[in-house]
Amino acid sequence: MKHDCHYHPGDPAKWHCGECQIHYCSRCMPDADSRKRHALCPHCSRVMRYLGAATEAVPFWNRLGAFFRYPFHTDPLLVIAICTLVPLVIPANIVGIIITLLLAVALLKYTYAVINHTAEGHMKPPPLAVAFTGSGFDIVILQLLVFALMGGLVGAAAMIGGPLLMMLVLAFVILALPASIMVLAMERSVGAAVNPMNLAVLISRIGTPYFLLYGYLILLTLASGAAQDFAVNHFPLWFSQPLAGFLNSTFTLILFHMLGYLLFQYQEELGFASDFQETEDETPSHKKDRSVRLDADIDMNLKDGNYDRVHAMLKEALTKDPHNSQRLGQFYQLLDARNDTAELYRSHPRLLGWLAARNDGDGIARLLETLERTQPGFRLDDPELAVQCARALYNRGHFKPLLKLMQDFHKRFPGSNELAPAYILVAQALANGLNQWEKATAFLNYVQKRCVNHPVHEQIATYLKQAEKREPLKGPKASFLVEE
Repeated sequence: MKHDCHYHPGDPAKWHCGECQIHYCSRCMPDADSRKRHALCPHCSRVMRYLGAATEAVPFWNRLGAFFRYPFHTDPLLVIAICTLVPLVIPANIVGIIITLLLAVALLKYTYAVINHTAEGHMKPPPLAVAFTGSGFDIVILQLLVFALMGGLVGAAAMIGGPLLMMLVLAFVILALPASIMVLAMERSVGAAVNPMNLAVLISRIGTPYFLLYGYLILLTLASGAAQDFAVNHFPLWFSQPLAGFLNSTFTLILFHMLGYLLFQYQEELGFASDFQETEDETPSHKKDRSVRLDADIDMNLKDGNYDRVHAMLKEALTKDPHNSQRLGQFYQLLDARNDTAELYRSHPRLLGWLAARNDGDGIARLLETLERTQPGFRLDDPELAVQCARALYNRGHFKPLLKLMQDFHKRFPGSNELAPAYILVAQALANGLNQWEKATAFLNYVQKRCVNHPVHEQIATYLKQAEKREPLKGPKASFLVEE
């Protein structure tokens, strides 16, 4: 059965907690170790069961093109070429026969390695060395034993029950042959590969797709036979023989890759778990960004409605890193959504600083309105932050909130170096936004008189000329002339 993530419907589940009965996807478990198949449930801290990629595997009937392309990667092509062409060029003596048999064994070993490799999530073929080195050559003997036992089973049925029982047993053997190959490839056990109950259980767990695959395998076998027959009848022997061998090996690899993929697709039903190895995150768990675990916990708790828990998590994170822009944003969004005016008031300096850094005049205006409702007559105590907020308000056209924010600025911060920028913003809001030129001129005159040593003092004359002509207050134009 395929499962979606509890928190992200539509995303395939990769982990399952037997205690909480909750399925999680990769986004919920960014700190999980898929290679070691180890993860702890975010709710109960129990070890979870790894589901692998079964829930995101594409059904085999939707990737037929990939199956037919599989043998044409470099490694399988080399295996096929060596095992097909070498017997044609060696002498037909005892040594040649031995080499031919060994190459046939190597090819069969490679095809069984394809099943295991695919079932483990490798969608690329195993390397060339797998066919000729290492262990695993015993698979040929095991397969011959399986065929012998199956033949013996059919013969025994004929002796005991006559032709009818023999036909029934033969039909089951033919039907169960792909299942037997899969079991033998995975378990390397003759007993398991010929046990009728074992094969029946595997077929029943896969269900209808097994019979669909069986139909594809029959078509593949017929196509392979037809292609080889065409090659033998229409081409000379020196060309048709290697071509027929190449076609036979190619179709065999396709068939075994399909069997391996069926195991991979139905891994959960068959009791094991594997993942797409080519897309696995190579980053070691100790080097992963720890903040993604917090993001996942915040996401899950929000969806569960645990807002107080999220509030506590964000406050703890901001205690450790007070200037973390991402956490400040999440904190502000949570408080704003909950209309938590008390916490908004307590945290307003850094929240306004975060909004000002983003030039979010709309957000500043909304927050200032909330703060005014919470604390009538609210004023900022930080002159620099007040000017930053005023600039963001001006850029978004919130002129009246700007004027209220800047009210009595010279009285509240008489020695501040921000006085000149503050009142220039006030003058611009009055003139450009509210069309109150006389008041704007009065503020400009105040700055000209009181802020003689400020760097913007020399611009005031230009502002005054613009105000006199009822032109938008933009200050002096930029000049790119270089004095000699």
